[in-house]
Formats: sequence, C-alpha cells, structure tokens
Amino acid sequence: MGNIFAIYWKEMRSYFGSPVAYVMAAVFLFFTGYIFQNLVFEFHQMSRYYAQDIVDKQQRGGVNANDVIVTDFYSLQFFVWLIVTPMLTMRLYAEEQRQGTFELLMTSPVTAYQVLIGKFLACFSLYAIIEVGAVSLLGVLSYYAVVEWGPILSALLAVLLLGASFISVGIFASSLTENQIVAVVISFFLLLLLWFIDWSSRFVDPVWAGILRYLSIVAHMDDMNRGVIDTMDVAFFFSLTALFLFLTHTVIESRRWRI
Repeated sequence: MGNIFAIYWKEMRSYFGSPVAYVMAAVFLFFTGYIFQNLVFEFHQMSRYYAQDIVDKQQRGGVNANDVIVTDFYSLQFFVWLIVTPMLTMRLYAEEQRQGTFELLMTSPVTAYQVLIGKFLACFSLYAIIEVGAVSLLGVLSYYAVVEWGPILSALLAVLLLGASFISVGIFASSLTENQIVAVVISFFLLLLLWFIDWSSRFVDPVWAGILRYLSIVAHMDDMNRGVIDTMDVAFFFSLTALFLFLTHTVIESRRWRI
C-alpha cells in the first residue's frame, strides 16, 4: 500500500503543480455551469407558463425541478465528461514515455500493478474533486426549488462509476503511445464507440443486438439518472473498469520485459 500511495501523491502533486488540474476544472465547470444556467431559465419559463394556465397545471401537476433540470443536467454532463476525461488521463503514461522516466519507473522497487492503481486513484480523485463543483450547483438550486435528493445521489453514483470507466479507458490509451495528443484521440474514439455501439443493434440478429445494447454505456446510465440503481448496471461499470485496467497492466508488463 505504501508504494501505491507514493505513486498517488506523486501524481496529485503533478496535477496540482501544473495548470492541468485548474484548466480542466475550469473547462468542465464552465460548460456545466452554462448547461445548468439554461436549464434553470427553461424551468423558470415553464413554471411561469403553468402558473398562468390553471387548467393545464391541474392536468399535468405543474413542473418538477428533477425532471426539467436534474435529469437533463446529468445527461448532458455525462457527454461533457466524455470529452474532458481523455485530457485528464492523456499524460499518465504517455508523459513518462516521452520524458524517458518510464524505464526508471519500471525498474524501481514498485510493481506495474502498484503504479497503475496509484495513477488511477489520483486521476479519479481529481475527477471527483471537479465533480463536487458541479454538485454544488444543485445545492444552490435546492434553496430556490423543491428537489428530490434520491435521484440526484443515484445520478451522482452513475457519474462516479462512469468516471472510473472513462479513466480506465483513458489510461489504457495513454499506455499505448508516448504522444499525448494521440492518447487523447484513441481514448476519445474508444469512449465514443462505447457510447454509440447500441446503434448497430438495429441491424443485427437478436442475440448480437442484446450484446451490443449491454455494451452501450448509455443504456446503463439512463436508469441510474432517473433514480433506479440496478446491480447489473453497477456490475457493468465495475467490469468495464477492471477490463481496461487489466489491458493496461498487460501492456505495461510487456514493456517491462523489453526494458
């Protein structure tokens, strides 16, 4: 455990000792803040409309902040993370290879597994810290509208599980190359494939259609975003994370033998 925490703190110092963490946090919070602002404006307009139309209000029961703001806020936030996460992970192994410190790291008294877990936990910690800023927007909303925290916490769990999966894919991409831009491109397109893979389910036989739908990230996020936590969805994200961490470990171990 000591070696893992040593790698963890090394990566955290690297993140916060450079503009990376601050720029990524600013970019993410800018986009989520913009999304949140527009959803609040839309909620305000709908509230005024229903307040004026008494008959429609009685028929539909008015407007709900969770349906109008929270669900859409997290749905759009998922896609923003798909863009931002590859930028958080691009340097984890690619930078080590470019600077020539990868060989030093692999010949030091730490295992490839310890290095991998330390880097993963550091990136996930940064991810979670940035996400706290987004959740604080909903805290402000709760002062001005009635919100249900159950669905919010469920969606937050989806964000964290999604983040772990995205980070594992990004680390895998970073381990394949010493060029950070190439790592971003590989990571982004792998995540995009997992995002849209269920589209192909319309054109294949039922067996393959079921497999493709199961592999789709979106299919496992929707229920959690609406407050329904299914162990199948949780297991999917854990399995996806473990798979790409295993693939990364395999790549790193193969390079260790060549050093």
